[in-house]
Formats: sequence, structure tokens, C-alpha cells
Amino acid sequence: MPAVVRSEAQSVPTVLATSMPDGSVRCGVCAHRCLVRPGRFGICGVRENRDGRLVSLAYGAVVASCLDPIEKKPLFHVAPGSTVYSIATAGCPFHCTFCQNWEIAQGPRLGLELATRQLSPEGVVAEAAMLGAESIAYTYVEPTVFLEYALDTARLARRAGIRNLFVTDGYETPEAVELLAPVLDAANVDLKAFDDAFYRKVCGARLAPVLDAIVAMRKAGIWLELTTLVIPGHNDDDGQLRALTGWIVETLGPETPWHVSRFFPNHRMLDVPSTPVATLRRAADTGRAAGLAHVYVGNAPELGLEDTSCAGCGRLLVERRGYRVRSHLTPAGTCAGCGRRLAGVGLAHPVGSARRALPCG
Repeated sequence: MPAVVRSEAQSVPTVLATSMPDGSVRCGVCAHRCLVRPGRFGICGVRENRDGRLVSLAYGAVVASCLDPIEKKPLFHVAPGSTVYSIATAGCPFHCTFCQNWEIAQGPRLGLELATRQLSPEGVVAEAAMLGAESIAYTYVEPTVFLEYALDTARLARRAGIRNLFVTDGYETPEAVELLAPVLDAANVDLKAFDDAFYRKVCGARLAPVLDAIVAMRKAGIWLELTTLVIPGHNDDDGQLRALTGWIVETLGPETPWHVSRFFPNHRMLDVPSTPVATLRRAADTGRAAGLAHVYVGNAPELGLEDTSCAGCGRLLVERRGYRVRSHLTPAGTCAGCGRRLAGVGLAHPVGSARRALPCG
């Protein structure tokens, strides 16, 4: 049994759980669609079949919470310069060998004891409001594992005028996306590679459901930004990068932000070197050559490739130095040079002056 401090078990919505004659339950929360037998757990480690009833063991059991700059998510086209209240429970449907949050993401499956605090949806919204956060981010692990908790919190946040953001692996089922659509404002999806073999070997998942979920979220009107952690020797070849960026342009449109992120050795991938700067430049160039208007490079401040420019005239719209942000957008969220509106969410009346980086882990 996973050794995770858990909250009171909550039943999974019936739309996401199908009971079988033998007492097993088919989970419809993520694309694994686990068939969970009585007394057993799903791949995520936080959904259990109790006497033919699928329950969530993560509801309200917070393992991490923090006030973050929104740029840390990273979401560069959602209220630049604002702050978000980030929360996470334990669990994940992936088991990425390079995971930087593996203790909490994979802790339930590995039998780790995790410290939690009980926090109701009302408590999350109250803490976010007290801290002056404009958004709540469901993050650090795959938030689909605490979907019921996220939904209840997001509905309250929406009524309070607080945005809801997912930082996700994109493994939501269409049913889960349908539940999220009315309350989710934006998501950053990790498109980890454009190779199914990579997903299977390195993440314990598949590529096709990620692409399907991305398309479903876009059709539902959720603002999307994508991130690819470029790992030397694994997903950095030119052909794969061209295929990935070409798919973004063709399927989501050229103004979809793409974040190229630098890899550092972690978890079970300690034998792979950090991504060379030249590789990051090449990936960014590939994205721009494919037609992407907004390509950013993270974890490499020496490159200075985190500013936002107008897709129309090229004018500088948002400057970023680490988590210090200065916006040159008009109060309407448009370019002062050509009047083109910057694609995104919450861009009207943006933060206009630099603010300090938040000391956040």
C-alpha cells in the first residue's frame, strides 16, 4: 500500500469511474484508464478501489504550496508580472526518469512517507486571496491526480475572481477536459517529446493521448502554452524538433507560445549532461523556422531569450530578467507600435514596472 499521509477518501465522479461486474473499476481520469481491482491502486498511487468504489486519497492532502511568479510556471502570456498561489498533492500517472519533483510525484508509488497538511478548497482560495495572488496554479505534480480537489477549488476561485491554471503532462481524458473547461483559464502542457518510444521508455506513458488532450483543451477555449525539456541524446534531434514545432503551428497556430527548457541531471537520469547552450539555440531556431512567433528558452538566462515581441511588427512588448518583469503593452493589452493584440489571457492593464523575484521554492 502506498505510504502517503492521506485525507478522507473522496468518491471519484461517476462520469470518470465505470464499475465492472467483478468489482473492478475502470478509471477515466487520465489516459491510462486503469482497471483498478478491489483493494488495489491505480498507476498514480492515489486512487483506490474500495469495495467496488473508486476513491481519491489525495483530496485536500497538500504536500506543497507556495506563492510563485507566474513566469515560473512558465506562463508568459497570462497576466505578466502577476503572482500565483501554487498547490500540489502527491501522485502522478507518469514515472519520468528525469522528474525534478519525483519525491512527491512518485512518492505514493515508491512507498515514501510524505508530510501533508489538510487544506479545504475554501482554505486554498482564502490563502490565495490573502497573499494577493491573481491565480491559483495546480502544479508541481500532474494535477489530474487530484482532479476532484482541483475542480472544487477552481469553482470557488472562479466565483472569487481568481484565475485557475494547470501545469500538466497533458494526460487528461476527454471526460476530464470537459469537466475542467468551465473553470480552467490556462494551462502549460509539457510536450516532452514528439516520439512515442520516448514517452513509453522514459515516462511510462504514450504520446497520442497527450496530443489529443492538447487539442481538446484548445477546442474548449483554454489558453495553452507548451514546454519541452530538451534532453541531450533523447529528444534533441533536428527531425523530432521540426516535427514537434511543425505540429504546434499546424494544429494550434503560430502564436502558441513554446518554451524550450534546459535539462539538468536529476532523479534517475544523473548520467546525462546538462543541455548545451548551442542545442537550446538550435531548438529555438527550429521553432522560429517552423513559424512560431513566441519561442522562449528557460533555465538559460545567459541567452536572454525570454522577452516577448509583437507577432506583427516585432516591437518589444514584455521584458524579463529572471522573474523581474516590465511590460510595454498598452492598457488594452496591445502593441503600442502597430496595435496588434498580444495573444493570451489577462493582458489588459498589465504590470508596468519591474517587481522583485519572490523567494519561492
